[in-house]
Amino acid sequence: MAINLYFVRHGQTFLNKYHRIQGLSNAPLTEKGINDGIAAGKRLSQIEFNAAYSSDMQRAIDTAKYILKENSSAIKTPTISTAFREENFGYFEGSDDQSVWHMIGSPKGANTFNEMIDKFSMEKVVDMIAAADPYGDAETNQDIYDRFMPGLKDVISKANDNDNVLIVAHGTLIRWLVSQFDKSINVADSPKNGGVTKLVANGDNDIKVEFFNKVD
Repeated sequence: MAINLYFVRHGQTFLNKYHRIQGLSNAPLTEKGINDGIAAGKRLSQIEFNAAYSSDMQRAIDTAKYILKENSSAIKTPTISTAFREENFGYFEGSDDQSVWHMIGSPKGANTFNEMIDKFSMEKVVDMIAAADPYGDAETNQDIYDRFMPGLKDVISKANDNDNVLIVAHGTLIRWLVSQFDKSINVADSPKNGGVTKLVANGDNDIKVEFFNKVD
């Protein structure tokens, strides 16, 4: 039983534009962000979706609606799931991203988020951020696993053979999920706003990444 899972990163928001860390915090889509969603919808317009999901962040919900507007499917509103929300960055929410990554990573020899992931792995970087949060609110790698995996299994369990499923989510979460299923893919490069990542599931325990972060 093959189920096609199309994960799309939401369109650009004002916090993305200003290079602010955005997990549980939210900001509206910019004009570019709206166009990111429309462009993703046009790229996926020949794929009729049998189901559509979004994280509960408004930026993802809005992007999903722009994608679905371009699709021949009768589905025009996504099912909302907290499983697909972005990593909770705790104390660092809304902070200047370059300053935070330098503070956390530079003592260990990595000055940017991408360098940290390349040097330590996606999973270890999540735990590094959680360990640096003075309030202890940031998610650990295990926290994300416990939140995301049941949601993914639920989506798979509700799908039929050869279904196409849209899931609009977030950049760090998409990097994280790709890392769970294919260590050969370099997730140090951030998914682009509106970028598409495809997974193919043959049941819960056989999930493969077909491609990562396509914008063509």
